[in-house]
Amino acid sequence: MSAITIRLERGKVIAIGLMSGTSHDGVSAVVVEIDERSRPPARVIAFQTFPYASRFRKELLAASADEKIGAAAISTLNFALGRELGRAAIEIARRAGVALTDVAFIGSHGHTFFHLPPRRAARGQIASTLQLGESAVIAAATGVPVVADFRTMDLALGGEGAPLAPLAHLWLLADPKRGRVVQNIGGIANATYIPRDARLGDPDLIAFDTGPGNGMIDALASRISGGRLRMDRDGRIAASGEVNQPLLAKLMEHPYFRRRPPKSTGREEFGPQLLDRIVADARRMKVVDHDQLATVTALTARSLADACRRFISPRGPIDQLIVTGGGAQNPTLIRMIAADLPEVEVITAAKAGLDGDALEAVAFAILGYQMLRGRQGNIPSVTGARARAILGKLTLPPRPLT
Repeated sequence: MSAITIRLERGKVIAIGLMSGTSHDGVSAVVVEIDERSRPPARVIAFQTFPYASRFRKELLAASADEKIGAAAISTLNFALGRELGRAAIEIARRAGVALTDVAFIGSHGHTFFHLPPRRAARGQIASTLQLGESAVIAAATGVPVVADFRTMDLALGGEGAPLAPLAHLWLLADPKRGRVVQNIGGIANATYIPRDARLGDPDLIAFDTGPGNGMIDALASRISGGRLRMDRDGRIAASGEVNQPLLAKLMEHPYFRRRPPKSTGREEFGPQLLDRIVADARRMKVVDHDQLATVTALTARSLADACRRFISPRGPIDQLIVTGGGAQNPTLIRMIAADLPEVEVITAAKAGLDGDALEAVAFAILGYQMLRGRQGNIPSVTGARARAILGKLTLPPRPLT
């Protein structure tokens, strides 16, 4: 069998980036042109989020919340998610008008099913991470080489294995005159600090999960609507309520907010169990539904503002905070962030000239590119890993039959 070749010419490379986020909404897929001679060196050709079918999303959410899920269910989800990711890759290429034969590779993050970094592992536990979305299924469906499983090497080196988008943030948003925080708000919120005129290796370039993002907001909107709503669209319900300050103060006592970076979190800390406690406390305090949602939305804003002051401002000035991800579509949340950070210009990625929804999917295309070039993908000052490392594992498609 002849070798499969991966085209990484010196000029432009067409790649696809895929990811399924902690919101469990669907697959985000992007076709991106990478050209290191250009500024910025990555350009979005097409982007789309392909929602999961309601039944599959419920199965995925239920499995993520069940600590006793069996091996058969995990194995099935791994292949089912691979199929969803493969379909998304095929469809986004079609919408971009790009033949799959012209795609050099696919960078797939998959779906984080479990993530226990070293600093959260209790005595006797082994730090580990598991991303589902079988890369062989994607490669077989598309005929394109797939780079996947980006977190494991960083974790093996003692790092958090997250966040992984900061390399892309540095590629796309470094500014010679402005210190910038790229604040992604997906299911979990994470921040990247890019100092003025930053370069790879700058010790003040840091990133970490700030805490809850949209995940708890969406879950509470679903709960108070009896399942009719999947989210608080445009923050309308939160805007109709008032933040309950005593409840917010209690929520801000969560120990994660005081933990120093490097750090990462997930649904294990900011998920269904915490939401159950919030709802119970709110009912005891006689906080009505729309005020609960306003308060949980304020928790996302307050926690990320607190992280900026506590961990980022000592490293350098914050001139801009650029909001990306689903949170950028919530004007109520944006107003709350701006109110909590009056000294900072708070803007969405669109105002910075980027598609903020596509940014994380672009990041995994860039990480795949770095892997195939034999270059580092992690940033030790971000993750706490002992060393720089190439991230990702390569799955080659079957050779076309002749």
